[in-house]
Amino acid sequence: MAVSAESVKELRNMTGAGILDCKKALEEAEGNMEKAVEVLKKRNQAVAVKKLSREANDGQVSSYVHDGGRIGVLVEINSETDFVARSEAFSAFVKEICLQITAMAPLYVDRTEVPADVLAKQKEIFLAQMEGINKPPAVLEKIVEGKLSKWYAEVCLVDQTYIRDDTKTVKDLLTDVIGRCGENVKIRRFTRYALGEGL
Repeated sequence: MAVSAESVKELRNMTGAGILDCKKALEEAEGNMEKAVEVLKKRNQAVAVKKLSREANDGQVSSYVHDGGRIGVLVEINSETDFVARSEAFSAFVKEICLQITAMAPLYVDRTEVPADVLAKQKEIFLAQMEGINKPPAVLEKIVEGKLSKWYAEVCLVDQTYIRDDTKTVKDLLTDVIGRCGENVKIRRFTRYALGEGL
């Protein structure tokens, strides 16, 4: 099926994907824009899975200062090459991550960074909240797991809902940029400063 240049341009503006990728996705989706977006998402996820094992030693350290100097963020995001690190898609992603950290104040990049003692303490808190509930231990464990998932979505950056689109998580954003850049991208570390915090 032939697709119009206008459709390709519209899909490119919506997703940021390459022109050829947009054209192929529209052909596969028989011109349906929503289906084409889904095709691109699936392709990006497949690319991301393949790229995750590769080393990402290049990238950017970036900073963002917000609210008249009251909040500041410093973040390191890695890519495989300096070519990608200098690309528009990568730079836009870095900026979005800085804004996300500023707005949502995560404590960790992902679940693997949560210290075992912090996790154990959180489980204790959730179990204490359910004291007196007459349910089998297996059911209580499932409830605790559900509460932990919600907690991770608050404290872990990649699990957080993306501030500009509540249908996506930061992990979805990361998957998209990996698919678009064609190489592994990793959020390595960040620091968030708020004026007067900890005083």
